[in-house]
Amino acid sequence: MSSTLKPLRGERAGLLLLLAPTLLGLTIGVFGSVLATLALSFFDWDMLTPIKWAGTTNYTSLPNDRMFGTALINTTLFSLIYVPLTLAIGFAVACLMNRHIRGISLLRALFFLPVVSSPTAVGLLWSWIFAQDQGVLNSFITTLGGNPVNWLGPKVILYSVVIVNVWGAIGEGMIVFLAGLQAIPRELYEAARVDGATTWQRLIYVTVPAMVPSLFFQGVLSTIHAFQAFDYIYMLTRLSNGNSTFPTLVFSVYRTGFRFFRMGDAAARAVILTAIIALFTLFYIRVQKKFGAEA
Repeated sequence: MSSTLKPLRGERAGLLLLLAPTLLGLTIGVFGSVLATLALSFFDWDMLTPIKWAGTTNYTSLPNDRMFGTALINTTLFSLIYVPLTLAIGFAVACLMNRHIRGISLLRALFFLPVVSSPTAVGLLWSWIFAQDQGVLNSFITTLGGNPVNWLGPKVILYSVVIVNVWGAIGEGMIVFLAGLQAIPRELYEAARVDGATTWQRLIYVTVPAMVPSLFFQGVLSTIHAFQAFDYIYMLTRLSNGNSTFPTLVFSVYRTGFRFFRMGDAAARAVILTAIIALFTLFYIRVQKKFGAEA
């Protein structure tokens, strides 16, 4: 007797009919847009004049583009700090929230709230907190006798945008890690206690090895989010002329395409960004397979 349920021959046509809108949307909306972006990256088009063939010019000109180089460096530095912090803090919060105490559901909801909040509203709130003159943070520092800090200035802007983005991502990591923590069999912890393992030893030798799949999964998501970072950063660093004091790769795509209307150039930048994310994802998958083989 088969252990899986399969649709009868007469039901398959009905299932395909019901799935048709979703499949059509995926085909046109996802794969179609990817192919269209890739094709557009080989053309020059300003949305007003006829489209012209450009070959690989949009790609070969990127190394000489100062904005793209700065955006690539900024995004890389941001990712190197953002990803480890998101994983570490998200995991720590999940361990704290993995308890059966009164009010724990409310606490989990509060930690998850930034994930579903409007990025524009959150960005404006943090702009007020980081403001140099009347900001909440500097007001607190001056009350304690310190000197105000230009949190959005060139010296510390990297750390300021990392703080805001990590704060906004903790809830997502908490949910992923909570699911992994609650899937660990209680028998493993009981056996460790019988063997005399301390709380720290149970964390290192029981919890962390069992959480490897969740850690890799969240690592992939965090890396994708890091290279796609835009909304919080732009709200904190935007200038009156539409530029940003901390341009990222997504801002480079946005600025090139929707301010200067160089759609082919913007498409090439989007393709490069997609390739970078794909390479990191493949790297995570290979490392995870190696971990699984050694486990």
